[in-house]
Amino acid sequence: MSKPSMRRGTTVDGQELAVRAAQNTIAANPLLGIRAADLKLAARALLKGAAGQPKLFARHLANYAGELVDVARGTSVIQADPKDKRFADPAWQSSFLYRRVLQAYTSTGQGLARFIDATDLSAIDKDRARFLTSLIVDGMAPSNTVLGNPAALKKMVDTGGLSLVKGLQNLVDDVRHNGMLPSQVDSTPFELGRNVAATPGAVVFRNEVLELIQYAPTTAKVYKRPLVVCPPQINKFYAIDLSREKSLVQWILDSEVQLFAVSWRNPTTKQRDWNLDTYVAALDEAVDAARQITGSPDVNLWGNCSGGITMASYLGWLAARGQRKVASAVAAVCVLDMSTTEHTTVGLFTTPATVKAAKAVSRERGVVSGREMARMFAWLRPNDLIWNYWVNNYLLGNKPPAFDILHWNADTTRLPAGLHADYLDLIESNPFLNADALTVCGMPIDMGKVNVDAYVVGGITDHITPWQGCHGTARIYGSDTTFVLANSGHLQSLINPPTNPKAFFLTGKAGEAAPDAWAEQATRHEGSWWPHWRAWIGKHSGAKVAARAKLGSRKHPAGDAAPGAYVREP
Repeated sequence: MSKPSMRRGTTVDGQELAVRAAQNTIAANPLLGIRAADLKLAARALLKGAAGQPKLFARHLANYAGELVDVARGTSVIQADPKDKRFADPAWQSSFLYRRVLQAYTSTGQGLARFIDATDLSAIDKDRARFLTSLIVDGMAPSNTVLGNPAALKKMVDTGGLSLVKGLQNLVDDVRHNGMLPSQVDSTPFELGRNVAATPGAVVFRNEVLELIQYAPTTAKVYKRPLVVCPPQINKFYAIDLSREKSLVQWILDSEVQLFAVSWRNPTTKQRDWNLDTYVAALDEAVDAARQITGSPDVNLWGNCSGGITMASYLGWLAARGQRKVASAVAAVCVLDMSTTEHTTVGLFTTPATVKAAKAVSRERGVVSGREMARMFAWLRPNDLIWNYWVNNYLLGNKPPAFDILHWNADTTRLPAGLHADYLDLIESNPFLNADALTVCGMPIDMGKVNVDAYVVGGITDHITPWQGCHGTARIYGSDTTFVLANSGHLQSLINPPTNPKAFFLTGKAGEAAPDAWAEQATRHEGSWWPHWRAWIGKHSGAKVAARAKLGSRKHPAGDAAPGAYVREP
């Protein structure tokens, strides 16, 4: 199954700006980032192609010069991608000057792409060269300047220059308060506990690492076996509880499921040594609390993204100890086969040297800051996360859009150096495929010994945790695992309420087939996968009992109201 094309643009309205950015929420892939040395590596690959094949380079240069002459004469037929909304303004076609500027820009990008394709560079060197040239070409787009952007120029004239004054104010504010990155969201309308993370519940357990939130049931009867959600350590847990109409928490409660969610504490340099062992031990305490409160001998467990890695480590640890506290597992947009990182942008620059350098930096600083991860991530997707906002905020003088997903995305967390190092070690050891390559809390783990029913979700357009990797996760849990492939990106695959008329998903057992073969034989369903999951979890949650109005128990009494205290820590 080929990945749909996702053209990116900059002259777009606020709603589309928000939707595009929501396709690129931060996740586990900026753990390494791109260093200056990596860009030099990419530049060296490009120069190697030019110097190693001078005749080829000269031929492409001559062709490029010829195209520029045609552009200047007005005889060029070169066209920008009609889906590229940076150039949607009619002036790009009707204006003598703008049409030529656009054709020259398009010719430059296409010429570089053709030259790289024609070289005899290795596949990885070609990809590195493409990455570098895309950064350069995206940055030099005429639409990124006032005079080169007809919409910005028109607004400047219409407002008597006020749009540029507002843009300058936005720029100064971002320099002072947003690490010199264009702000992606107007967060002023959102308030924790009021219009985001507002589902009623209470903290029923707390340790140094996490709070466990129990949500108030919404049905008269509930399944006996509870569900515990283990979120990623990158960003806060409430992606699953945004506005009511897209709240996964609300959907789960309405599915007659007793729901608990972990809220990780935002670590500081004092917690620099927290590592995978720390998080697995804390998760075990949370699971025990949920079991005690509900009286169920075991729970169902749900892990998203890097939370799925923590969950898998925990399940491996339980299996090594011969304990059965978890009956089934749900892994959403989570890749356990680390070889999949080779197929991402970061994977182009993942070498022992880059891993060593990244670990050294975080060890020295104690934590990897959320802002730092956001900056690294933004430069992996500059058109969506930088240049779009550059135009909107600075050239047009607009505020960034108010959007709950982006508000959550900007509410970043830090990653302790210990866990960061452990995550990077996973890339080399790939322990969920290689038995005994990872020791958790003193026990070597073997995913082959994990015996739980599993439900795994991937997204067709997810560039962070590619669906092929998610399918690999499903196979790690066993060939009978239910694999669901939604027609969405990373976060949208998870936050997938049944209100999108264009939504569809594929289902099938993970099986032994390769991903593309799996997709060929999978069953297509229209709509959201949430109702499909509701039927699945109902079969894995035991008998129904009367829902208790009172949260917590005598041993674990209800404390702070949801979303708790840790989520509010800066």
